[in-house]
Amino acid sequence: MTDFSEWFHNILEEAEIIDDRYPVKGMNVWQPQGFKIRKYTLEILRNILDKTHEEVLFPMLIPEDELAKEAIHVKGFEEEVYWITHGGLTELNKKLALRPTSETAMYPMFSLWVRSHTDLPMRFYQIVNTFRYETKHTRPLIRVREITTFKEAHTVHATEEECEEEVQNAVKIYKQFFDMLGIPYMISKRPQWDKFPGAKYTVAFDTILPDGKALQIGTVHNLDQTFAKTFDITYETEEGDHKYVYQTCYGISDRVIASIIGIHGDEKGLCLPPAVAPYQVVIVPIIFKKGAEEVLEFCRNIEAKLKSAGLRVHFDDRDIRAGKKFYEHEMRGVPLRMEIGPRDIENKNAVVFRRDKLEKDTISIESDDFIDEIKSTLSNITHDMREKAWGSFNKHLRDAETVEEAAREIEKNMGIVTFHWCGNEACGKELEEKVRVDILGVRESKSETYKMPLTEITKEEIDLLQEEGAAARECINCGKPSTCRTMIAKTY
Repeated sequence: MTDFSEWFHNILEEAEIIDDRYPVKGMNVWQPQGFKIRKYTLEILRNILDKTHEEVLFPMLIPEDELAKEAIHVKGFEEEVYWITHGGLTELNKKLALRPTSETAMYPMFSLWVRSHTDLPMRFYQIVNTFRYETKHTRPLIRVREITTFKEAHTVHATEEECEEEVQNAVKIYKQFFDMLGIPYMISKRPQWDKFPGAKYTVAFDTILPDGKALQIGTVHNLDQTFAKTFDITYETEEGDHKYVYQTCYGISDRVIASIIGIHGDEKGLCLPPAVAPYQVVIVPIIFKKGAEEVLEFCRNIEAKLKSAGLRVHFDDRDIRAGKKFYEHEMRGVPLRMEIGPRDIENKNAVVFRRDKLEKDTISIESDDFIDEIKSTLSNITHDMREKAWGSFNKHLRDAETVEEAAREIEKNMGIVTFHWCGNEACGKELEEKVRVDILGVRESKSETYKMPLTEITKEEIDLLQEEGAAARECINCGKPSTCRTMIAKTY
């Protein structure tokens, strides 16, 4: 697509995903089609999390004194907090914040819930609205002031080792989630100046949208004992001592929906993975004056069979031209379209159209394995969409040997550029100024070969900037020994 920004704005409106005309800047209304995509996306995530986590729901309002307890944390959000100062006409004795995130809302309760080592580990998650006064240019689903799809998980552990293990578990959860959505990603450790406020470190997932800009789609934070000490979250050991717990938190936002739309879409509109499509199959009758009722009845029977097999099916029997229906369903990204007319009934076949490949085929609709063939086709669509997305993603990953080369690559080709770096903050910030983009994260730099995409991250890589060791190469900027490779990109 020639202008992704324009395409993205137009498809959100035309496909009725959201309506951005709500009279508060940066806040949008989910329309039925968009809400269904959101619903099925969250259903996938809930199914994964419910195996190990408990879902909870905490209040939206956070007292000012609780928010202020963790100084580093509140400093990171101080320019983004919305404050409630009145209840009706009465001025409140204590200001209340609309949650920008929920650590300071949840952890005072954790201090009441955690008592003994037998209570641990605890794993909770909630899916809520959060509010951040975004001062940059707002963009629906990508940079908003009300995040309406904010999934945050919070875990509590007895030891540092268990906390580190949970970071790896969280990474695995997100890998599984994004793989099911066909969203390609790179995993890296954020530089210290860009970590979550109050965290020991942050691991992030980034993808690339069609315009070449990187989009952060998931984060995992090792909180160590920072918040435990602030909110006095302790447990009694087997020996009767009291120790502070270790914690993690990890989250995603509306950006996941934005990445589904942007990464899989094309010039014709949405192209949705079957798992999140409002309708996985649409049936379009091809009607002529003669035999119209027979076709409609036949289509209703096919619809009933597919629904009984657990598929989301829409029978489009509106009295409009078939061509207009085709356009609409292609634009809305319905994965599979079935076309059935008098000749198809006579031949006991149906024409099926794959949205991802824009190709037609014929299948038998009276064979015993008809339903299995439809499900197999949907499975193939999922696989092929994922492969196509990863292929495009990999083309946007490049290496650079000099600062000038890195800057040229970003300016000319966008995407993500990687190079050797010393790991020093002052050097990193100088680099960002030189190339005029952000450092996304860091990865291991012990060998001359460096393979991408980076879809795994180890504990050793997470620790790499806190250790001194022999370097394979020199920093691209200052010439000092390289401790890691870093990735840069223009970001949203």
